[in-house]
Amino acid sequence: MTENRTSEVGNSTILFVSGRLAEFGLRETVAELSQRLGFRYEVAVPGVQVAALLHVNLLQKRLHVPTGVDRVVLPGWCQGDLSRLEQQFGVPFERGPKDYRDLPEYFGLGAKKEVRLEDYSIDIIAEINHATRMSVSDVVAEARAMSDDGADLIDVGCVPGESCRSVGKIVRALRDENLRVSIDSFDRYEVELAVAAGAELILSCNHTNIDWVTDFGVEVVAIPDTPSDAESLDRLIEQLSSATVPFRIDPIIEPIGMGFTASLRRYMDARQKYPDVPMMMGIGNVTELTEVDSAGVNMLLAAVCEELGIRSVLTTQVINWCRTAVAEFSAARRLIAHSINNHVIPKHIDSSLVMLRDAKLRPESEDSLNALAAALTDPNFRIFATSSEVHLMNNAGHWHGDGPFEVFTSALKANKDVDTGHAFYLGYELARAEIARFLGKQYTQDESLQWGVLGELPGSSSVRHGSSDEDNGGT
Repeated sequence: MTENRTSEVGNSTILFVSGRLAEFGLRETVAELSQRLGFRYEVAVPGVQVAALLHVNLLQKRLHVPTGVDRVVLPGWCQGDLSRLEQQFGVPFERGPKDYRDLPEYFGLGAKKEVRLEDYSIDIIAEINHATRMSVSDVVAEARAMSDDGADLIDVGCVPGESCRSVGKIVRALRDENLRVSIDSFDRYEVELAVAAGAELILSCNHTNIDWVTDFGVEVVAIPDTPSDAESLDRLIEQLSSATVPFRIDPIIEPIGMGFTASLRRYMDARQKYPDVPMMMGIGNVTELTEVDSAGVNMLLAAVCEELGIRSVLTTQVINWCRTAVAEFSAARRLIAHSINNHVIPKHIDSSLVMLRDAKLRPESEDSLNALAAALTDPNFRIFATSSEVHLMNNAGHWHGDGPFEVFTSALKANKDVDTGHAFYLGYELARAEIARFLGKQYTQDESLQWGVLGELPGSSSVRHGSSDEDNGGT
C-alpha cells in the first residue's frame, strides 16, 4: 500500500477529509506535505465535528468530491465499506492514519521499516544480592520477575564472611521453577551445597580458591587476583585449561573514578590475547555505582560487550536507579545485536530504552490550538500540552499557562457547574500534561504516557469523565 501512496504523488490531486475540529491542523500538515511531495490538495469537512463520527453512509450523503481529484484520503476512524464510495464517486478511497499528525509517515516521509528484535548473543546473569538473608519464597519471587524481564541465569548472591546452610534449599527451589542458577560465593561449604542442588556456574575463581573450586566439574568464572593483575589471570587460564575445567573469564570492570577506562582496555587486551575464550562482564560495578538513570549505561555496556564478543554479563538491580536493569539490558542487547549485525546505527529502530523522554513528538502549533478552541461548540474539555504551556479548552473559553493550577482555577470561574468527579479528572489529566511538558513526552488526552520498558503505569487509565478520544478531534 505504501507504494500506492507515494508513487506519482507529485502529479496527483488528493482530497483529504476531516472533522471540523481537526480541520485547521490538518490544513497545516497537508500544506507542508504538498510542498515536500509536490501534490495538489483539497480539504473537505462533511458536516461533522470529529473524525470518529465519520461513516461511509454519512459520506455518501454529505461528501462532495471536486472534479480533478485523483484519490481521497479519509481519517483512519472512518467506518464502512469504502468500495461503495469508490463506486459512487469514481476515484480511489483509502483510510489514512487516525491522527493527521501521522500523515508524513503515512506518505513515506520518515517511515521506518518494522524490525523484529528477537536475536541477541549476550546472556544475562541476574544476581539476587544477599539472597541467603532472604526467605526462599522471596528469592523465588524475585527470580521469577528477573526471568520475566529477560534474565537467562539467576545468580544466588551470598554474604562474604557468612556460611549459609540454606543455600542448597534456595538453589533447589529455583531449579524447581526451571530456572538456571549460578552461585556467587568463595565459601567452599556454600558452593558444595549449591552445586549439589543444581547450580551450573560458580562465581568466581582466582588463586585463593582454585585448589578446591575445580573439583566440582562445573564451569567457573575466572578473575584476576586483583583487577589490575592481568598476569594472574593469564596463570589462572593456563591452570584451568590444564585441568580441563570449563571457564569463562572476567577481567573485572571497575567503577568510574576507580579506573573505569583502564579496565575497558583490559577487556580489549584479553579478547585480543584469547580470541576464543568465553568472557563475562560484571556490569553492576558501573550501573549500581553511577548515580544516573541506568538505561543509557546499559546500552553502552551492551555495545562494548557485543563488539568484543563478551557473551554474558552479571547485573544487579539493587539501588533504585537500577531497579529495571535486567529489562533494560535485555532490550539493549537486542537493539545492539541488530545494529551491529546489520551495520546500522541504533536509531529509529526501537524506543524501548527511551523512557524519560519520547523519541518523537507531535506538537500542536499555537495557531492550530487557537483555531480548535474557536471552533468548539460543546462543554467537554480538551487538554493539550506544548513545550511551554498546558492548554484547557471548551466552548466557554481557552485557558493556558505554564502550570496546571492557574489554568484550572481560571477554567473553573467560567465553568461553575464542574462536579467533584469531573474536577478530579481534569486535575489528573492536567498533571499528566504538565509532566509530559516538563519531560518532553507526547501527551494525548485519555491516553497513557509512554515509558519504554517500564510499560504502562498501573491504574493510569483516565476517568474519561465528560471527555473522549473523539473530543480531541482525530484526523
